[in-house]
Amino acid sequence: MATRGTQNVPAELARAAARWAQWRRRRVLGTRIPASLWKSALELAARHGVSRTAIALRVDYYALKKRLDAQMSRCRTDRTGAAAPAFVELTPPSLTTAGGCVIEFENVSGAKMRIELRGSQVPDLAALGCSFWKSR
Repeated sequence: MATRGTQNVPAELARAAARWAQWRRRRVLGTRIPASLWKSALELAARHGVSRTAIALRVDYYALKKRLDAQMSRCRTDRTGAAAPAFVELTPPSLTTAGGCVIEFENVSGAKMRIELRGSQVPDLAALGCSFWKSR
C-alpha cells in the first residue's frame, strides 16, 4: 500500500527526491544543503506547488516556502532594485471616427431632429432625446 506522500508523484519530483536522498546518505551531519539542491527544489515548487514538493523531497515546508517567496520577490524588482508595480492601468485608445454618424429622431406628430456627429465628442444623446420628446 502506497503512502500519501508517494502517490502520483511526477517523474521529475521522483528524480529530485532520489538526488536529495543520495545527498542525505553521503552528507556529514551539520552540513548545509547545497545550493544546487535548493535551486532544483525551488524550480519544482514553482511548477508543482510547495506542499507537494516539500513532501516528495522531505524538506521543511516553511523553509521551502520562505525561499520561494524570496526568489519571487527578487523576480518582481527591476534592475534598479525598485519593486515592479503590482497594478498597471491600461487606458484604451481614444475613440476616433473616420467618418461621422447621423442620428435622427421623429415623433408621432412628424417633428424631426437630426444630429450629425463628427470626431470623438459625443453629446448627451439621452438628454437631447428627452427634450425632443417632451417638446410639442
